[in-house]
Order: sequence, then C-alpha cells, then structure tokens
Amino acid sequence: MSDDNPGERGRAVMMTTPGRITVWHDGACPLCAREIALMRRLDRRGAIQFVDAADQATACPIDRSALLARFHAMEDGRLLSGAAAFAAMWRAIPLLRPLGLLARHPFALRVLEWTYRRFLKVRPRLQDWLRT
Repeated sequence: MSDDNPGERGRAVMMTTPGRITVWHDGACPLCAREIALMRRLDRRGAIQFVDAADQATACPIDRSALLARFHAMEDGRLLSGAAAFAAMWRAIPLLRPLGLLARHPFALRVLEWTYRRFLKVRPRLQDWLRT
C-alpha cells in the first residue's frame, strides 16, 4: 500500500522526522478530529507527527484530494494508506501496538482494509451526523 511514485515519496520522506510516524488527517472532518484527538492523548511519547491535510498551508506528499480521501501515514520512509496507515499509527502507541503488530499479518491487514473500505462508504453520513 505504498505510493508508487518515487518523486512523490521522496518529498514525503523529507517531511518526516527519523523514528517518528507522520499521520495526515482531515482536520475539517469532525469524526477525524475526534479520532485524532484520542490518538494525540494516547501518544504520550510524541512518536507521531499529526499533520492536518485540510489546511491549505500544509505541504502534502501526494495530491491533497487523494490524501483527504483515505487515511495516510509515513512509516520508515514508506507512504501507507487505509488500514496499513492505521496499523502504522497503532504500532507507535504502546497501548495499541499489539493491534498494529497483528496487522502486519497479510490476512489481518486484508480484513482491516475490507472493513476500512466499508467505513469509507458511510463516512460522509457520519460526518454530517456529527456536524449537527
């Protein structure tokens, strides 16, 4: 699930700090904002750099609309999206690390990705519900 464009990936690598995970999120999404707030609280070691991709001043490693359409993270110089990106974020948080390690198993990652794709279909309705 890495980005196949080396030029794009090269720019993203320069934006990250060695040993840290970079997570791009949709700061304009109330659902995403709640989840990221929880992840920030759980990230007591500061292992994750959270970047609001909805902020037009933010540099993006790939097209901004593609970045906002799916969850993305950079781990060890690899741009990940969807369930693989969530798993990378979980591995950086001690409490969630076992789940992130489990997701390294191909079958577990396929199940998580399948679930994530189903979630993306209902995400707009959940966002609307949270905005009201």
